[in-house]
Amino acid sequence: MARELVWTGFVTLDGVTDSPGGRQEGDPGGGWVFHTEFDPEAFALKGEELAETSALMFGRRSYEAFASVWPGSEDHAAYQDLPKYVVSSTLQPDALVEGWGEQQILRSTEDVAALKQGEGEAVFIHGSGELALRLAEAGLVDRYNLLVLPVLLGEGRTVFSRVPREQRLSLRESAAYGNGVIKAVYDVVR
Repeated sequence: MARELVWTGFVTLDGVTDSPGGRQEGDPGGGWVFHTEFDPEAFALKGEELAETSALMFGRRSYEAFASVWPGSEDHAAYQDLPKYVVSSTLQPDALVEGWGEQQILRSTEDVAALKQGEGEAVFIHGSGELALRLAEAGLVDRYNLLVLPVLLGEGRTVFSRVPREQRLSLRESAAYGNGVIKAVYDVVR
């Protein structure tokens, strides 16, 4: 049985996924997650994911953004020892962060497909919108764990912009919270 590949992320109501945590993620309008009132229940999905995460996957830019913060963050301590895969054709091994658990660079979509065929539980892609889009186009994403925030940005990158054909999704779980956040977990129908 193949490993499940899950994209998890914050999304605006108009589908933007670009730089939710801040400008350091690449977009000058970044940080829009923090404009929504914090409700621990609404963001509990992030903690729930840990129970089924066996590894993390990032594109190069997201890896560089997260690796500069997560290794020393108490909020992300549970990620410390999980294997991490960085999908990049340009990142060199000496650029990997020391002391952040097992890390491996994958050079292509084909490398990700081979990883999926191996043994293990779910691999979660954090951020990494361009990577998620490329993997979805290749039919490799199995699930979307979305936290939809009550904000419209009107522009910005999304992981859903170039779906080459109709892609059916099946709702696994949903919830709405008092701060306007909606949890939507979708399985990709094959």
